[in-house]
Amino acid sequence: MSPEDLRFDERGLIPAVVQEADTGEVLMVAWMNRRALDATLTTGLSHFWSRARGQLWRKGETSGHTQHVDRLYADCDGDVLLVQVHQEGVACHTGHRTCFFTALPGDGDGATAPANMLERLERTIEARKSAPASGSYVAGLLAKGEAAVCRKIGEEASEVITAALGGEGDRRVVEETADLWFHTLVLLGARGIRFQEILEELARRHQARQALRG
Repeated sequence: MSPEDLRFDERGLIPAVVQEADTGEVLMVAWMNRRALDATLTTGLSHFWSRARGQLWRKGETSGHTQHVDRLYADCDGDVLLVQVHQEGVACHTGHRTCFFTALPGDGDGATAPANMLERLERTIEARKSAPASGSYVAGLLAKGEAAVCRKIGEEASEVITAALGGEGDRRVVEETADLWFHTLVLLGARGIRFQEILEELARRHQARQALRG
């Protein structure tokens, strides 16, 4: 589908859902007109149309929280865009990573939904690092230093192996792997390394292997 095939509304606008390319996290929703779309395609940086100000704007032009566009998709009707980006910093003007951080009340409020759990844990670890909370396990572990975090990772890795080879069942392997991943995130947080860097390294290796094959 080309830009000419898109269905802009009577105001010449089309909604754009912005998604983190590496994690799938929905960051924000904004509007594009043809000028914003052309600027996005030309520069590789997300541009939108402000309905309130009546002008074109580039994400991050004042905050520095630029969005580097990876791919754009149109939905089946051609009236909604999906913009996959690599987000620098946060996407929301409130300082949150995503604009979608407020859960509505109800039985299915999504408080423990698994989607984007690694990133939510990363934010929690970062918060405990910058403002240690009394009684916090993460804050206590970080206070003990990197060597203590590494020892804990070693313990959890051993428990994964024991669960796998000791016939303790798949559920136990899942639980121990969750412990291992969690404590690895704590180590990354202690060093200020974002888990996205791990994803990027895995992607780089995958791309290199694909290139060798063909």
